[in-house]
Amino acid sequence: VTGVQTCALPIYQIAVIAILAIGMTIVIVTGGIDLSVGSLIALSAVAAAWLVGRLGGEAAGGGALLLAGLAAIALCGAVGAFSGLMITRFRIPPFIATLGMMQVASGVAYIVSHGLPIYRLPDVFVTLGRGVDPALGVPWAVWLMLLLYAAAHLLMTRTPLGRYVYAVGGNAEAARLAGVRTGGVLMFAYTLCGALAGLGGVVTASQLKSGAPTYGLMYELYVIAA
Repeated sequence: VTGVQTCALPIYQIAVIAILAIGMTIVIVTGGIDLSVGSLIALSAVAAAWLVGRLGGEAAGGGALLLAGLAAIALCGAVGAFSGLMITRFRIPPFIATLGMMQVASGVAYIVSHGLPIYRLPDVFVTLGRGVDPALGVPWAVWLMLLLYAAAHLLMTRTPLGRYVYAVGGNAEAARLAGVRTGGVLMFAYTLCGALAGLGGVVTASQLKSGAPTYGLMYELYVIAA
């Protein structure tokens, strides 16, 4: 791509799975599971590409790309929050709630894109997904992954919220009796997981310079394993 130094395919594919694994790990620590992350990748990629198309398409500037990416992440965070609401307020098992959201997110992605890839995007759009740091030769997606892992480590080991996540996963009733707002902790976990899936979708769209409803297929299994 003109003006952008790019990296090999497998490296940045691993970065997307690793980013999603942060949110999935926190959800699993609480004793839950999120099966919707693969479909959220597709939803985020389609939403970001669709918004870029509405904000100028191939002529879109950096501000439009940033706005589209943040909107796609926020959308997936809202989907994650809805899953958390179903789990905490209506006591739906996480497996069932997120399985349903997996189908909903996939369906919305197909509706928005009409089942076709959205690919009229500016060349600079690939910088996040395929761009490489010219000084060290490290992909920008890998730098993003490392930054997120450092932040997640601090969250889980150095903050009360991180301790509450472990407490809820260990014994939710004991945590509640100890004064922990277990519902709020679960809402945080699923919202964060959804938002990170949205970020993964933006990175995927940047890697492939397009958004399509077929992205993220079976990624939930890879992410859970990771």
